[in-house]
Amino acid sequence: MGGYVISTVTAATLVARRRGDAALPTPADLALLSVAVFRTTRTLAKDAVLSPLRAPFTVFSGPAGPGEVLEQPRPGAVRHAVGELITCPFCLGQWVATASLVSFAAAPRATRWVATGMTVVAAADALQYAYAALEETEG
Repeated sequence: MGGYVISTVTAATLVARRRGDAALPTPADLALLSVAVFRTTRTLAKDAVLSPLRAPFTVFSGPAGPGEVLEQPRPGAVRHAVGELITCPFCLGQWVATASLVSFAAAPRATRWVATGMTVVAAADALQYAYAALEETEG
């Protein structure tokens, strides 16, 4: 938690000093960033492709859904703490949201582009699930 507070305050202070005119996100920006943070945290915490990056702190437990895995934290104080953080999309949410808002303050246009990409991925995921559900009802 100390690292989160220190890194957040430091990043926010640096951005605020650099950009004295940093605009607050509009409601549309907040909606875009919210969906992007949701998809980003899901990807970081559950995506099978990113499993090797979590491996030093987690142990594979089994599949958790399409393209997702279930992992448990490894033993050891630091490994367990990091493992808990990186396997929980809810836990990662505040970190990713903070990074998104600091990024938005520093470079709003670039942040919107990245957030739009992750929002499109979230929409595509929803369509994949809807399509699969329709196939099951027809079969």
